Amino acid sequence: MANHFYAYISRMRCVKRWALMRNTEEENIQEHSHMVAVLAHALALIRTRVFGLPTDANAVAVAALYHDATEILTGDMPTPIKYYNPEIRDAYRKVEAVASDKLLSMLPDELRADYEPIIKIEDETTKKLVKAADKLSAYIKCVEELKAGNMEFKKAAEQTHRALNEMHMPELDYFMVNCMESFSMTLDELE
Repeated sequence: MANHFYAYISRMRCVKRWALMRNTEEENIQEHSHMVAVLAHALALIRTRVFGLPTDANAVAVAALYHDATEILTGDMPTPIKYYNPEIRDAYRKVEAVASDKLLSMLPDELRADYEPIIKIEDETTKKLVKAADKLSAYIKCVEELKAGNMEFKKAAEQTHRALNEMHMPELDYFMVNCMESFSMTLDELE
């Protein structure tokens, strides 16, 4: 197969998120992945610096950059549909696995082994931190939409906040207590 991996990655900007909801500001998976990488990196650093648990924050950030790369091929499936029941969830996981393999096959042979643990996120700590950052990014989106007066995101904010609390991750709890409030402030209030 031709080496189209990077051309496909550049199209992450074409895949819209939150398709079933009215947005005051649209978000694509490229923008989302950048924010998830920033948040995952922060969570990994908090894990290491505050809680003394060694974590490769850079590796976590790189995995987060690519965490939704398969959606270039599959599209973004809304969470209520993806997790509606175990059959749909399991079927979607299989689709994601096929999409991962297809994306990896688009890389030059010499690079494939380097990308496989990133695209498939094999390390359990990295997987957990990226998942937390992904959920945190979704919550931030909800907070920003609510701040803009878009009540369409009220229920999503409540559900996502609850899911974050249920993760029971000290680094995530630390972020929520020490950093989250800023996202509901205006630019003038941040000064």
